[in-house]
Amino acid sequence: MGFCRRLSGACVGPHAQCVAGFRMLLANFGVAGIVLGLAWVWTGTSQKLDAASLQDWDAAAAAAYLDDRQAWWMEWPRAARDHGTSCVSCHTTVPYALARTALRVAPTRIPSTVEGRLFESIERRVTAWQEVEPFYSDTEHRVGKSRESRGTEAILNALILMNRDAQAGVFAATTRQALNCLWELQLHVGEDAGAWPWLNFGLEPWETDAAQYLGAALAGVAIGTAPDDYVSEPRSQLGRARLVAYLSGVSDFQHLFNRLHGLWTTTILEDGLTSLQQQSVITDTLGLQQKDGGWALSALGSFQRLDGTALDQSSDGYATGLVVFVLQRAGMSREDGRLLKGLNWLRAHQAEDGSWPASSLNKARNPFSARGRFMRDAATAYAVLALTGG
Repeated sequence: MGFCRRLSGACVGPHAQCVAGFRMLLANFGVAGIVLGLAWVWTGTSQKLDAASLQDWDAAAAAAYLDDRQAWWMEWPRAARDHGTSCVSCHTTVPYALARTALRVAPTRIPSTVEGRLFESIERRVTAWQEVEPFYSDTEHRVGKSRESRGTEAILNALILMNRDAQAGVFAATTRQALNCLWELQLHVGEDAGAWPWLNFGLEPWETDAAQYLGAALAGVAIGTAPDDYVSEPRSQLGRARLVAYLSGVSDFQHLFNRLHGLWTTTILEDGLTSLQQQSVITDTLGLQQKDGGWALSALGSFQRLDGTALDQSSDGYATGLVVFVLQRAGMSREDGRLLKGLNWLRAHQAEDGSWPASSLNKARNPFSARGRFMRDAATAYAVLALTGG
């Protein structure tokens, strides 16, 4: 646990024409210029992509795809919110923010233009926390949505800003404010004590009753990334203890998608799931690996589509990327035959536009439509995290 002061990389622009420039930077500054992603930020270990990894997949195309999609999201009218901000989505924005830092290159390793816009939007909402409207209000939707929105946003703001600060080796005042907002909304009593209110629109896997566990796990990643002197403060210590009790106390009742996030958080907090629970997640996950080496998102829980159509049972980039990323975090070697098969699946399934395939758990969608790409957004981000060394 603790704060890493390792610098991050240079940007890749939001448009397809930036791919050529990105590749030129790779040639000029070498493979060592690529900094590993989120996982190593939190351990303080500086890893680099090896030559074989760069030859096996197109990092520049992945960066361009992620920037393009996040730029589109922030400009989409339905994502617009007050004070000139945009909604922080679990499908596009959060994975983007976590993975994009893995694709910065030397020599400056500064955030891309799109990342900068995202950070400005989040900081504007954090500093005007008492004035901004919730993402979804009771008035516009139904009773309870304002509270759920506040809890969800508090987690995601803290996670994204804390990840940014860890990459830059600073702890910004706005990030501290975001963490303080997070603690203010943590639940203290009842069966959900230690968690936070979380948005529920009945949409898998991010907006359901069960997704409250996912939210708590992401909060744990943010908290575990904070500087030691902040984590050692009494309020942080008490809140962290509540969170750890929640994560381990209800883990056995969660579907595997949630339990994987609980395992990830445990590696960051250095506490959470018991050793038996951790081993159970690993064993259950490896048991679902498909013959082609990948994993299917539909197999990670008892999901059913709202439109009654059959779930896609084939391996996809989201499940495979998430699994390989988390299992590496949990200590499995990239040379382990099972992870090697997963990595090879990812290397073989990147599309020409830089993305990886995934399909909706809620309804049959055109995977290349604007909304149909939401799952591809998450898949691409987690594929990047897995391939860059998780």
